[in-house]
Amino acid sequence: MALTVPTLAEMNARGESTEVLFWVGCAGSFDDRAKRITKAIARILHAADVPFAVLGSEESCTGDPAKRAGNEFLFQMQAAQNIAVLNGYGVKRIVTGCPHCFNTLKNEYPELGGEYEVLHHTQFIQQLINDGRLRISDGNPFKGRRITFHDPCYLGRGNGEYDAPRAALEALDADLVEMRRCKKNGLCCGAGGAQMFKDAEKGDREVNHERTDDVLASGAKVVATGCPFCNTMMTDGVKNAEREKDIDVKDIAELIAEAADLL
Repeated sequence: MALTVPTLAEMNARGESTEVLFWVGCAGSFDDRAKRITKAIARILHAADVPFAVLGSEESCTGDPAKRAGNEFLFQMQAAQNIAVLNGYGVKRIVTGCPHCFNTLKNEYPELGGEYEVLHHTQFIQQLINDGRLRISDGNPFKGRRITFHDPCYLGRGNGEYDAPRAALEALDADLVEMRRCKKNGLCCGAGGAQMFKDAEKGDREVNHERTDDVLASGAKVVATGCPFCNTMMTDGVKNAEREKDIDVKDIAELIAEAADLL
Protein backbone atom coordinates (compact mmCIF):
# COMPACT_ATOMS: atom_id res chain seq x y z
CA MET A 1 0.00 0.00 0.00
CA ALA A 2 1.66 3.20 -1.21
CA LEU A 3 1.81 6.13 1.17
CA THR A 4 2.81 9.64 0.12
CA VAL A 5 4.30 11.82 2.84
CA PRO A 6 4.60 15.53 2.06
CA THR A 7 7.52 17.70 3.09
CA LEU A 8 6.95 20.79 5.16
CA ALA A 9 8.17 22.87 2.23
CA GLU A 10 5.49 21.37 -0.03
CA MET A 11 2.72 21.94 2.49
CA ASN A 12 3.93 25.45 3.17
CA ALA A 13 3.89 26.23 -0.55
CA ARG A 14 0.26 25.07 -0.72
CA GLY A 15 -0.68 27.15 2.30
CA GLU A 16 -1.55 24.02 4.30
CA SER A 17 -0.84 23.49 7.99
CA THR A 18 0.24 20.39 9.90
CA GLU A 19 -0.68 19.04 13.31
CA VAL A 20 2.82 17.66 13.82
CA LEU A 21 6.22 17.53 12.19
CA PHE A 22 7.46 13.94 12.00
CA TRP A 23 11.19 14.07 12.79
CA VAL A 24 12.54 10.93 11.14
CA GLY A 25 16.11 10.95 12.44
CA CYS A 26 19.30 9.53 10.93
CA ALA A 27 18.57 5.85 11.67
CA GLY A 28 15.00 6.11 10.43
CA SER A 29 16.22 7.73 7.22
CA PHE A 30 19.22 5.61 6.29
CA ASP A 31 19.18 2.27 8.15
CA ASP A 32 17.20 -0.34 6.20
CA ARG A 33 15.74 -1.95 9.33
CA ALA A 34 14.83 1.38 10.91
CA LYS A 35 13.14 2.52 7.70
CA ARG A 36 10.44 -0.08 8.41
CA ILE A 37 9.80 1.61 11.75
CA THR A 38 9.58 4.98 10.00
CA LYS A 39 7.00 3.59 7.58
CA ALA A 40 4.97 2.09 10.45
CA ILE A 41 4.84 5.47 12.24
CA ALA A 42 3.83 7.21 9.02
CA ARG A 43 1.03 4.70 8.41
CA ILE A 44 -0.25 5.17 11.96
CA LEU A 45 -0.33 8.96 11.56
CA HIS A 46 -2.06 8.61 8.20
CA ALA A 47 -4.65 6.13 9.52
CA ALA A 48 -5.43 8.43 12.46
CA ASP A 49 -5.99 11.35 10.04
CA VAL A 50 -3.15 13.33 11.59
CA PRO A 51 -2.01 16.15 9.27
CA PHE A 52 1.76 15.70 9.28
CA ALA A 53 4.84 16.36 7.21
CA VAL A 54 8.57 15.69 7.24
CA LEU A 55 11.48 18.00 6.53
CA GLY A 56 12.97 15.65 3.95
CA SER A 57 16.36 16.86 2.75
CA GLU A 58 16.12 19.85 5.10
CA GLU A 59 16.38 17.57 8.14
CA SER A 60 19.88 17.09 9.52
CA CYS A 61 21.26 15.14 12.48
CA THR A 62 20.20 16.70 15.77
CA GLY A 63 23.82 16.60 16.91
CA ASP A 64 23.20 14.09 19.69
CA PRO A 65 26.08 11.73 18.78
CA ALA A 66 28.50 14.65 18.51
CA LYS A 67 27.47 16.00 21.91
CA ARG A 68 27.66 12.61 23.63
CA ALA A 69 31.10 12.04 22.09
CA GLY A 70 32.29 15.38 23.51
CA ASN A 71 32.25 17.57 20.40
CA GLU A 72 30.12 20.45 21.72
CA PHE A 73 31.17 22.76 18.89
CA LEU A 74 29.88 20.38 16.20
CA PHE A 75 26.68 19.81 18.18
CA GLN A 76 25.95 23.52 18.36
CA MET A 77 26.61 23.93 14.64
CA GLN A 78 24.18 21.11 13.80
CA ALA A 79 21.59 22.35 16.30
CA ALA A 80 21.75 25.93 15.01
CA GLN A 81 21.13 24.75 11.46
CA ASN A 82 18.10 22.67 12.48
CA ILE A 83 16.67 25.38 14.70
CA ALA A 84 16.90 27.90 11.86
CA VAL A 85 14.89 25.54 9.63
CA LEU A 86 12.31 24.65 12.29
CA ASN A 87 11.77 28.24 13.39
CA GLY A 88 11.61 29.36 9.79
CA TYR A 89 8.59 27.10 9.28
CA GLY A 90 7.08 28.04 12.64
CA VAL A 91 7.11 24.44 13.88
CA LYS A 92 5.38 24.00 17.24
CA ARG A 93 4.92 20.24 17.70
CA ILE A 94 7.34 17.44 16.82
CA VAL A 95 6.91 13.66 16.94
CA THR A 96 9.95 11.42 16.60
CA GLY A 97 10.63 7.68 16.74
CA CYS A 98 14.12 8.14 18.23
CA PRO A 99 14.59 8.78 21.98
CA HIS A 100 17.96 10.40 21.26
CA CYS A 101 16.39 12.94 18.89
CA PHE A 102 13.51 13.30 21.38
CA ASN A 103 15.84 14.10 24.27
CA THR A 104 17.99 16.53 22.30
CA LEU A 105 15.11 18.41 20.68
CA LYS A 106 13.15 18.56 23.95
CA ASN A 107 15.85 19.33 26.48
CA GLU A 108 18.86 20.81 24.69
CA TYR A 109 17.46 22.88 21.82
CA PRO A 110 15.54 25.36 24.04
CA GLU A 111 18.71 26.98 25.37
CA LEU A 112 19.78 27.55 21.75
CA GLY A 113 16.49 29.14 20.72
CA GLY A 114 14.50 26.05 19.72
CA GLU A 115 11.29 25.85 21.78
CA TYR A 116 8.97 23.04 20.69
CA GLU A 117 6.54 20.51 22.13
CA VAL A 118 8.37 17.25 21.49
CA LEU A 119 6.72 13.83 21.75
CA HIS A 120 8.18 10.37 21.49
CA HIS A 121 6.15 8.28 19.06
CA THR A 122 4.90 5.98 21.82
CA GLN A 123 3.50 8.99 23.68
CA PHE A 124 1.68 10.18 20.56
CA ILE A 125 0.42 6.71 19.69
CA GLN A 126 -0.97 6.34 23.20
CA GLN A 127 -2.78 9.67 22.79
CA LEU A 128 -4.24 8.58 19.46
CA ILE A 129 -5.55 5.34 20.98
CA ASN A 130 -6.96 7.12 24.04
CA ASP A 131 -8.69 9.72 21.84
CA GLY A 132 -10.24 7.02 19.66
CA ARG A 133 -8.39 8.18 16.57
CA LEU A 134 -6.58 4.85 16.22
CA ARG A 135 -8.30 1.50 16.66
CA ILE A 136 -6.74 -1.91 17.18
CA SER A 137 -8.35 -4.83 15.33
CA ASP A 138 -10.22 -7.29 17.55
CA GLY A 139 -8.36 -10.21 16.05
CA ASN A 140 -4.89 -8.63 16.16
CA PRO A 141 -2.02 -11.15 15.95
CA PHE A 142 -0.50 -10.13 19.29
CA LYS A 143 -3.54 -10.81 21.44
CA GLY A 144 -2.43 -13.05 24.30
CA ARG A 145 1.20 -13.20 23.13
CA ARG A 146 3.91 -12.81 25.75
CA ILE A 147 5.60 -9.43 25.12
CA THR A 148 8.31 -7.62 27.08
CA PHE A 149 9.39 -4.01 26.66
CA HIS A 150 13.00 -2.86 26.68
CA ASP A 151 13.18 0.68 28.10
CA PRO A 152 15.34 3.04 26.00
CA CYS A 153 17.68 4.93 28.32
CA TYR A 154 16.94 8.36 26.87
CA LEU A 155 13.18 7.82 27.11
CA GLY A 156 13.07 6.13 30.50
CA ARG A 157 15.80 7.18 32.89
CA GLY A 158 16.60 10.26 30.80
CA ASN A 159 13.06 11.63 30.63
CA GLY A 160 11.03 9.57 33.10
CA GLU A 161 8.67 8.13 30.49
CA TYR A 162 7.79 4.55 31.36
CA ASP A 163 4.00 4.55 31.12
CA ALA A 164 3.22 5.58 27.52
CA PRO A 165 4.94 2.68 25.77
CA ARG A 166 3.40 0.17 28.14
CA ALA A 167 -0.05 1.72 27.76
CA ALA A 168 0.28 1.42 23.98
CA LEU A 169 1.26 -2.24 24.33
CA GLU A 170 -1.66 -2.92 26.66
CA ALA A 171 -3.97 -1.88 23.83
CA LEU A 172 -2.82 -5.05 22.05
CA ASP A 173 -4.41 -7.16 24.81
CA ALA A 174 -1.14 -9.05 25.02
CA ASP A 175 0.51 -10.74 28.01
CA LEU A 176 2.89 -7.94 28.97
CA VAL A 177 5.72 -9.18 31.20
CA GLU A 178 8.54 -7.18 32.73
CA MET A 179 12.19 -8.12 32.65
CA ARG A 180 14.00 -8.36 35.97
CA ARG A 181 15.78 -5.10 35.20
CA CYS A 182 13.19 -2.63 33.93
CA LYS A 183 12.02 0.97 34.16
CA LYS A 184 14.42 3.03 36.31
CA ASN A 185 16.53 -0.10 36.89
CA GLY A 186 16.56 -1.09 33.22
CA LEU A 187 19.79 -2.19 31.57
CA CYS A 188 21.09 -0.22 28.58
CA CYS A 189 21.21 -2.03 25.23
CA GLY A 190 24.80 -0.84 24.84
CA ALA A 191 24.31 1.69 22.03
CA GLY A 192 23.48 4.92 23.89
CA GLY A 193 25.78 7.90 24.36
CA ALA A 194 27.23 7.53 20.83
CA GLN A 195 28.42 4.00 21.69
CA MET A 196 26.55 2.82 18.58
CA PHE A 197 29.28 4.32 16.44
CA LYS A 198 32.43 3.04 18.14
CA ASP A 199 34.06 -0.27 18.94
CA ALA A 200 33.14 -1.92 22.21
CA GLU A 201 35.43 -1.29 25.15
CA LYS A 202 37.20 -4.10 26.97
CA GLY A 203 35.00 -6.27 29.15
CA ASP A 204 33.78 -9.78 29.79
CA ARG A 205 30.92 -9.67 27.25
CA GLU A 206 28.78 -7.40 25.07
CA VAL A 207 26.11 -5.38 26.87
CA ASN A 208 23.36 -6.42 24.43
CA HIS A 209 24.16 -10.09 25.06
CA GLU A 210 23.72 -9.48 28.78
CA ARG A 211 20.43 -7.72 28.11
CA THR A 212 19.25 -10.59 25.93
CA ASP A 213 19.66 -12.88 28.94
CA ASP A 214 16.99 -10.75 30.66
CA VAL A 215 14.70 -11.26 27.66
CA LEU A 216 15.20 -15.03 27.71
CA ALA A 217 14.52 -15.16 31.45
CA SER A 218 11.21 -13.35 30.95
CA GLY A 219 9.94 -16.03 28.61
CA ALA A 220 8.73 -13.37 26.16
CA LYS A 221 8.16 -14.24 22.52
CA VAL A 222 8.28 -10.60 21.40
CA VAL A 223 10.73 -7.89 22.46
CA ALA A 224 9.13 -4.48 21.98
CA THR A 225 11.48 -1.56 21.49
CA GLY A 226 11.02 2.19 21.23
CA CYS A 227 14.36 3.16 19.72
CA PRO A 228 16.05 2.20 16.42
CA PHE A 229 19.39 1.69 18.19
CA CYS A 230 17.82 -0.54 20.83
CA ASN A 231 16.12 -2.45 18.02
CA THR A 232 19.46 -3.12 16.35
CA MET A 233 21.18 -4.18 19.56
CA MET A 234 18.37 -6.44 20.73
CA THR A 235 18.09 -8.03 17.29
CA ASP A 236 21.82 -8.78 17.37
CA GLY A 237 21.50 -10.12 20.91
CA VAL A 238 18.68 -12.50 19.99
CA LYS A 239 20.66 -13.61 16.94
CA ASN A 240 23.74 -14.26 19.10
CA ALA A 241 21.60 -16.42 21.39
CA GLU A 242 20.38 -18.29 18.28
CA ARG A 243 16.75 -17.57 19.17
CA GLU A 244 15.62 -15.68 16.03
CA LYS A 245 13.08 -18.38 15.19
CA ASP A 246 11.07 -18.00 18.40
CA ILE A 247 11.70 -14.39 19.55
CA ASP A 248 10.68 -11.38 17.44
CA VAL A 249 12.18 -7.92 17.95
CA LYS A 250 9.83 -5.16 16.83
CA ASP A 251 9.31 -1.49 17.52
CA ILE A 252 6.04 -0.58 19.25
CA ALA A 253 4.99 1.31 16.12
CA GLU A 254 5.36 -1.87 14.06
CA LEU A 255 3.30 -3.87 16.56
CA ILE A 256 0.54 -1.25 16.65
CA ALA A 257 0.51 -0.80 12.86
CA GLU A 258 0.26 -4.55 12.30
CA ALA A 259 -2.45 -4.89 14.96
CA ALA A 260 -4.43 -2.10 13.29
CA ASP A 261 -4.12 -3.78 9.85
CA LEU A 262 -1.97 -0.98 8.46
CA LEU A 263 0.94 -3.05 7.13
